[in-house]
Amino acid sequence: MTPPALPPIFVLVRPQMGENIGAAARAMLNFGLERMRVVAPRDGWPNPRAVAMASGAGRLLDYAGPFPTIQAAIADCDYVFATTARPRELTKPVMTPERAMAHARALAAEGRQVGFLFGPERAGLENDDIALANAIVTVPVNPDFPSLNLGQCALLLGYEWRRQHDETPPEVLSLARSDLASVVEIEKLGDHFEERLEAAGFFFPDHKAPLMKLNLRNMWSRLGLTRAEVQTFHGMLRQIAFRLKRQDSGD
Repeated sequence: MTPPALPPIFVLVRPQMGENIGAAARAMLNFGLERMRVVAPRDGWPNPRAVAMASGAGRLLDYAGPFPTIQAAIADCDYVFATTARPRELTKPVMTPERAMAHARALAAEGRQVGFLFGPERAGLENDDIALANAIVTVPVNPDFPSLNLGQCALLLGYEWRRQHDETPPEVLSLARSDLASVVEIEKLGDHFEERLEAAGFFFPDHKAPLMKLNLRNMWSRLGLTRAEVQTFHGMLRQIAFRLKRQDSGD
């Protein structure tokens, strides 16, 4: 039996605001990641603002450290990514979040521990920090405004980790739209519309009528209507016809 892939460790390096630490914890737990490590937080540890912001994800903070150095926080990691928005002089592979998480999953499947370094809010990771990593992760953001909040960055990478293993279909019908109309019901709706439009003189000139009717039939079949929606259209047509009949009779 294949052992489950080791989830990555998110290492927050010298974080400055407790609120951002808490936001990162919430973002991680949203996507099933629970291994956070905090290196030399500016405002000490534990941080009550981090706990408050983490809300239901507070248990991540209970085991987050603090660690005195990055080396101590990544001592058990086999491969480390450094997140940064700025170009660096260091020669390392530079990956998008999608590619980085695909590589992380491949390593984790081999039983290797992967870590991600996140820098302090004001200036990000320093070159000495990045030198400890095997590769760089850069989010393709607006070059005129590249800075990401710590919580946002954790959210992006956490989402990418889960997305690549999640089996949720990209599109489903909501429960309210699950009772789709049958082909026969759609056909009868088309008949009803043609009948009313024919009486109103809509299909004019005569030589264009076949194509107009074909386009309407195509539209009805393309809409993916529910039975309730089909009945609503029938009711609308009947009410319009009833009102017009009363007007014609002078009532």
